[in-house]
Amino acid sequence: MALFRRLLVANRGEVAARILRACRDLGIETVAVHSTADADSPHLQLADVRVCIGPAPSSDSYLNMDAILQAAEQNDCQALHPGFGFLAENAHFASRVRQQQLAWIGPPPRAIARMGDKAEARRAMKAAGLQTIPGTEGILESVEEARRAAAEVGYPVLLKATAGGGGKGMRRCEHDGELAAAYSEASLEAEKAFGNAGLYLEKVLVGARHIEFQVLADVYGSAVHLGERECSVQRRHQKLLEEAPSPAMDASSRDEVGRRAAVAAAAIGYTSAGTMEFLRDRDGNHYFMEMNTRLQVEHAVTEMISGIDIVQEQIRIAANRPLEFTQADVRIGGHAIEFRINAEDPDRSFRPDPGTIAVFEAPSGDGVRVDTHVSSGYTIPPFYDSMIAKLIVHGADRSDAIRRSERALDDFRIEGVKTTLPIHRRILTEPAFREGVYDTLWLERLLDGAEG
Repeated sequence: MALFRRLLVANRGEVAARILRACRDLGIETVAVHSTADADSPHLQLADVRVCIGPAPSSDSYLNMDAILQAAEQNDCQALHPGFGFLAENAHFASRVRQQQLAWIGPPPRAIARMGDKAEARRAMKAAGLQTIPGTEGILESVEEARRAAAEVGYPVLLKATAGGGGKGMRRCEHDGELAAAYSEASLEAEKAFGNAGLYLEKVLVGARHIEFQVLADVYGSAVHLGERECSVQRRHQKLLEEAPSPAMDASSRDEVGRRAAVAAAAIGYTSAGTMEFLRDRDGNHYFMEMNTRLQVEHAVTEMISGIDIVQEQIRIAANRPLEFTQADVRIGGHAIEFRINAEDPDRSFRPDPGTIAVFEAPSGDGVRVDTHVSSGYTIPPFYDSMIAKLIVHGADRSDAIRRSERALDDFRIEGVKTTLPIHRRILTEPAFREGVYDTLWLERLLDGAEG
């Protein structure tokens, strides 16, 4: 018997295709909603039913709660999967989905709201036993309060939007003279992006690495982790490449930090898939940074090393099924690297490059996986995120994964638009990456010519 008879996918592009395929494997019928700009998107062919919910702007389509819920009701859906981005971490939308007697493929609205407020998330995770980055406990009331906090923890510091994400509403300050302007800029950007100007302050951990743990928790109180992902290859706080496991972690630290992450998730009543994000300092200490209450873009690298389909697990949990495995059953095998293939021009400050893809030829072979919604002849609309594909490569160990990745990147052919393929090829040749000794600012230094 299917977990649900019919499920609506409230998203687009690569993640919509990923969810539609998972539903097909589970025997669940699907409804795909789309904007007018996505009417010809290849991923729609994977759905049983297709519904146009509005014009191209996200505010009129993928963020239109009424249109999405109407599509679910009119097509007799039992569940809704939000994917990532758009409404995936919107607690109000999650509540409305549940009020309409639909299963929400995600955590409870209360958990979304609590973890969406970064200052509250820090307090909750500290109470649950996780170490937090030195900084303010709550929202800053003024520049003067920020200045006092910065003096206490020591420069450099980072001003961050409490409702933030994606690097928006974030400013780094090296000294007191930068604080006032940074505070004003970050607050204004946060208000525009999230409708919430609130900021908090954290100490910058120089030389830190971005480590995140994938957790799964069911409605019966069981929670497990699936190991960590290394996400330190990033530009302007945007991840470009992820790998799992992290070259900086060993088995004992993985077990310890992962166990604490899973316990903390259970402590706040969390269910579904979630990601605990940490900064790891040079001494190997892990500081909680934030929790993502949704499916992550980089979930595929964890699937490759664990053999667990995270999207299918989300759906089972939403259907009130218990986890069918314990922590002792989780096995980490080999190494995986994920490359985000974006339609961007690395030579022009990664400016988005929408247009028609003349040729799209994806690599294949043992250990190679490509998650995408595009094909040759597809025209990338200029209205949405620039990611068009993810290349995920698995090897017996990290060296093997790098070798296979080099071959796969060389075999990946995309013509008609600029992409991030060249920068990925370059990253793999860099000694710091090959030795696994990079941090969150490494790529910035490389691109600025200060390294390499």
